[in-house]
Amino acid sequence: MISIFRPPSHKELIPENEINSRYKFLRWQVFIGIFVGYAGYYLVRKNFSLVIPDLIQQGYSKGELGIIAAAVSISYGLSKFLMGGVSDRSNARVFLSAGLLLSALVILGFGTIPFLTSSVAVMFIVMFINGWFQGMGWPPCGRVMVHWFSTRERGTKMSIWNIAHNVGGGLIGPLAIAGIAIFGDWQSKLYFPAMIAIVISFVTYLLVRDTPQSCGLPNIEAFKHDYPKDYDKSHEQEFSTKEIFFTYVFKNKFLWLIAIANAMIYLVRYGVLDWAPTYLDEVKGFSVKETGWAYFLYEWAGIPGTLLCGWISDKVFKGRRAPSIIIYMLLVMVAVLVYWINPPGNIMVDNIALIAIGFLIYGPVMLIGVQALDLVPKKAAGTAAGLTGLFGYLGGALFANIAIGFIAEHMGWDATFILLLVACAIAILFTAMTWKKEKERLEIVK
Repeated sequence: MISIFRPPSHKELIPENEINSRYKFLRWQVFIGIFVGYAGYYLVRKNFSLVIPDLIQQGYSKGELGIIAAAVSISYGLSKFLMGGVSDRSNARVFLSAGLLLSALVILGFGTIPFLTSSVAVMFIVMFINGWFQGMGWPPCGRVMVHWFSTRERGTKMSIWNIAHNVGGGLIGPLAIAGIAIFGDWQSKLYFPAMIAIVISFVTYLLVRDTPQSCGLPNIEAFKHDYPKDYDKSHEQEFSTKEIFFTYVFKNKFLWLIAIANAMIYLVRYGVLDWAPTYLDEVKGFSVKETGWAYFLYEWAGIPGTLLCGWISDKVFKGRRAPSIIIYMLLVMVAVLVYWINPPGNIMVDNIALIAIGFLIYGPVMLIGVQALDLVPKKAAGTAAGLTGLFGYLGGALFANIAIGFIAEHMGWDATFILLLVACAIAILFTAMTWKKEKERLEIVK
């Protein structure tokens, strides 16, 4: 492993009378760091969707562009899993910042170098590279979360952190509008957000710290007196790659169940999100400005929805995630149906449906991530999250990119919405299979 990525060594404990204040300060600092950093990743992840209508005008088909968009899903899914294993044995501060900087540089080049948009093959390669760097975002955030926040507070903290998706993703629409206004070309939808992401990568490095022990503090379980049922001191030691993958991840049956459910949730999430600009343009008659704001509303509606979902899971269902996921996905089915059958011209109804889908879909995405972190020791958190991400992106987002592009072109948009509704039903089914087991697995020893 490159030395710059290696976790910093543990420092000698600071004086006991300084631990409480220092811990509280650094917890806020690292939380803000991973929040801002992960929001920055979304400034350079999905903006390709906004330039699909522009590329169609240049002669590319929806099927071709779907293949290009799929490159991100393929590489991101693989990277999130494989780089998750690297992240579990790396310095989260460096890992998170480096991935964002590299991804931003790729998108900056994509928007400023004409050759990089010259063919399907070239664009596929560029998007694949970008997706690989994007996979360096979630795992180090998960590593930071499990080291700085204990199990009993993690559901709430994760729900707050998870809205970084929506903050970053929601800003893409307004930034696209601003970029065109400032620079006057469609490529600014790519390079303008990339400029901002580069700055954010340096801010992230300044804020994030790897583990409490690297700052001269005790582990979070000791500080909060919050020990999981299966916790022991060996969980504070770095595991080998073999131990992480085979002992704690591949043999975990419960993790596989939520990974399959995650694939279906991601199919719905990206099936709606990635194709919203094209669908609203072609079928609903939205202008570029109306599409940009619809994209914004979809993403930012997820903020209160995610927070409410986390609160319901912790307070109403006492830490059980499956009931909240099922309730939310049932409501997603209703919202997708309204979005589909609403006749063109009713812009307000379409926006309300998109707001509802955005409000609801990110809660299940977040809760499955929390489940993955809870199911394994801290030192395997990135890999566990990577497995659910692998299914989410290769099984869900990839299918959304490729299949929906071809289905919409050859079978029509109605067929794509039937696919989305079926995915909701499958996600509910696999989540329900975890219902009885979850309470025992999440039990905490007081």
